[in-house]
Amino acid sequence: MIPGVDGFMYPNEVELQWSLLIVLYPYITGLVAGAFILASLERVFKVEAVRPTYRLALLTALAFLLVAPLPLQLHLGHPERSLEMYLTPHRSSAMAMFGFVYLWYLTVVLLVEVWLEYRADIVRAAQTSQGLKRLVYKALTLGSENVSPRSRAIDDKVGYIVTVIGIPSAFLLHGYVGFIFGSVKANPWWSTPLMPIVFLFSAMVSGIAAVLALYMVSMKVKKTPIDMRCVDTIARYLFYTFIIDFTLEMLDLIHRTYEADESFRSLDFMVHTKLFASQVVLQIFMGTLLPLILLALTQLVKLTAGKRKAIYASVCPMILVGIFAMRWNVVVGGQLFSKSFLGYTSYKLQFATREGLLPAVGLMVLPFVIFLVLVKLLPPWEEKPAAGGQSSAFSAAARN
Repeated sequence: MIPGVDGFMYPNEVELQWSLLIVLYPYITGLVAGAFILASLERVFKVEAVRPTYRLALLTALAFLLVAPLPLQLHLGHPERSLEMYLTPHRSSAMAMFGFVYLWYLTVVLLVEVWLEYRADIVRAAQTSQGLKRLVYKALTLGSENVSPRSRAIDDKVGYIVTVIGIPSAFLLHGYVGFIFGSVKANPWWSTPLMPIVFLFSAMVSGIAAVLALYMVSMKVKKTPIDMRCVDTIARYLFYTFIIDFTLEMLDLIHRTYEADESFRSLDFMVHTKLFASQVVLQIFMGTLLPLILLALTQLVKLTAGKRKAIYASVCPMILVGIFAMRWNVVVGGQLFSKSFLGYTSYKLQFATREGLLPAVGLMVLPFVIFLVLVKLLPPWEEKPAAGGQSSAFSAAARN
């Protein structure tokens, strides 16, 4: 009898090949995609109410995107070989081609948009700072120090085009992650055409919730009043997106239940036993139904600003935990049963191993450290213009 195994398992199924680090990978990329979609509401769709979070959303997406490949790198036995996917492209490999999707989104979309948005501020900082700080900002100008109104208008037009390109790129970034799982035909837990779409909408939900939470925490730290028009608008979009995400997941569940193929009994057993806490309690109840009810209250019942803020502050962490549980159930849950449907294995999370809890916690903390550095270097807050100077919100005003 093999410890941790019930029934019949093939030898290569006893130990999970994808563990906690692979759970983090789609979770982090989802936060990136969702944050960028929120930023596009102001730039492309002219939703002026969310303007206070535009730059914040861009920096959030950038901070998490820089960390997104690290779980994969840590998972690899020889991470230095990952560069070979760029040097010797393998077009028939979905995993290998995703490297190009990531590189496109990072360099062509996100970095370009952030630079164009902050270019006037960077040039001004390079002209007014001293010492090492001046050298850093000087390097960030990339030799372009023309901030005339005509030049800034060109920046804004190019930035608009980049954002328009970035929207389908964000869809591709996380939809492709769902595609990788959904294309594994041998695993009935993953193999569904809805997997890329469910991953995409859950990514939008998690990214919007993360930016909303970061905005409220930032205002609290800065001791600045929260723009209720802004957070109410973000919460409304979060609610709508969450409804679509929940509907898609229920559609997939109903389809599986109605189809009831040979794998259904095994999957149903998993939900009622090994994944009950993570799927039923964390994902469905605490991470989906409860936040939806609370968000619905803010839309249907007239509440005071203080009560709405309390609800938003409570809902965002629950959503983030729920989406993480969803990623856990997909990645880990999809490997706990045998392809023969006659046996089940278990996953024991280690602490200080290469793919243990400690590295995972470090990888989740790292984006916030990078975010703090980015906020210090490129402040996302709109400030009043100094005498004889330009406002740091010049580009936002130019778009109007």
